[in-house]
Amino acid sequence: MYPSISFRDPAGYLVTKNDRIFRIISAESAEDLKVFLKTEAAARYLESGGIASSSFVDPSACSEVGLSELNDGISSVVVEHKRIRFVSYPYEWPPEMLYAAASLTLNLSADIRVEGFGLKDATPYNILFEGAKPVFVDLPSFERRDPHDPTWLPYAQFIRTFLLPLLLNKHFHLSISDLLINNRDGIEPEQVYSMLGLRQKLKLEFLSVATFPTWLGAKKVKKDETQIYVKRSLPNEEKVGFILDRLLKSLKRRLKRAQPRARESAWTNYMDQNRYTDQYFPEKEKFVRDALVEAKPEAVLDVGCNTGFFSELAANLGARVVAIDSDDAVVGRLWERARSANLDIQPLVVDLSRPTPATGWRNEECSSFLDRARASFDAVLMLAVIHHMLVTERIPLKEIFKLASELTKSILIVEFISPSDPMFKTIARGRDELHKDLTIEHFEQTALQFFEIIRSYQLGDSSRWIYLMKKS
Repeated sequence: MYPSISFRDPAGYLVTKNDRIFRIISAESAEDLKVFLKTEAAARYLESGGIASSSFVDPSACSEVGLSELNDGISSVVVEHKRIRFVSYPYEWPPEMLYAAASLTLNLSADIRVEGFGLKDATPYNILFEGAKPVFVDLPSFERRDPHDPTWLPYAQFIRTFLLPLLLNKHFHLSISDLLINNRDGIEPEQVYSMLGLRQKLKLEFLSVATFPTWLGAKKVKKDETQIYVKRSLPNEEKVGFILDRLLKSLKRRLKRAQPRARESAWTNYMDQNRYTDQYFPEKEKFVRDALVEAKPEAVLDVGCNTGFFSELAANLGARVVAIDSDDAVVGRLWERARSANLDIQPLVVDLSRPTPATGWRNEECSSFLDRARASFDAVLMLAVIHHMLVTERIPLKEIFKLASELTKSILIVEFISPSDPMFKTIARGRDELHKDLTIEHFEQTALQFFEIIRSYQLGDSSRWIYLMKKS
């Protein structure tokens, strides 16, 4: 599901019609876009998939797609974009994905500058992910530059929405979700400065992006504030190019210092530490593989993906996968592997027990994760995750199966873990009495309200069973 409201850019807005994505843009922006798409830089990024593929819609065909009345009577042009198959937002990305989006923004800015173009803005909302690959989708952001203007106008926005969140995540372990979900336009330097100790304020990472801006801001004379935004102009175009190239290279160096570290969490070694018996994991892998080969799903949702063993299994069998987990360390590791192996996996930091809400104006700009996910998948995997939802989050079993039936169009592969299981006992923390009714009979009877049980299998000599179910 794409945003139902798209109005922040005066140059245009998005419209969804019959599962197709159209952008209504002003005639002036359309001319810039037409020229830009003929540049060598645009051709390279379109070929590599770094920019969303787009085409202009002939005015005579607009009525055929339900776009006969354009932009309330204002002269407009219609562009159709290739659909990104699952939309995600910056506050659902691990820091590795935000870093990749920042790198794309800077590389694109440097490459289009030499052809006379620039970006109007530098926000992660300009970018979506197709699998593990970042794609720049906000085509009206491309505009012809004044060759005498040495200013990169998106500079401050890039710092607020990319660099500072990455630095806070790296040095203070603050999640990207917490930083960006309520701060659409990023984090102010003064906010970061207030968190820093004296030594940190003088560190290279923070000096130019938090400390100096805060010191300079405190010394500004109010009557001169408007002078900050006066357009600059230099007569020498080569000098302008030199200044801009130097600035973008400087930002790339700063971004490199904010690059996320490989991190450990309570879940990063879970797969290695919890294979239980020699039989358990090979039998589980075989069951899932056989089910996926039989069902041939095009789209798979892996709930509680951990480091992504089964996400990779599904992707290697030809499915496109959205993999979700609440732990950003495991999601980041999965993204790195998916990117390196060119696997069609989009890993997201999402807790299905507390999924991403709708945000923005009237809660309609960015739809909730569930609105985007409902009936978007041919198969849903819920492996070694239901007991966490039952025990930690106290979600009733019936509600879990009900939601699973809304997410999948066809099959569910789900694992039952008995309250007698060591992991179940660990997370129950002595509250075993609360789950005494969770028997395999109760599990199956609840599932049958929403699914048909195709087959089940006990995994080794464990107290775990795995099921293939089909939506009723």
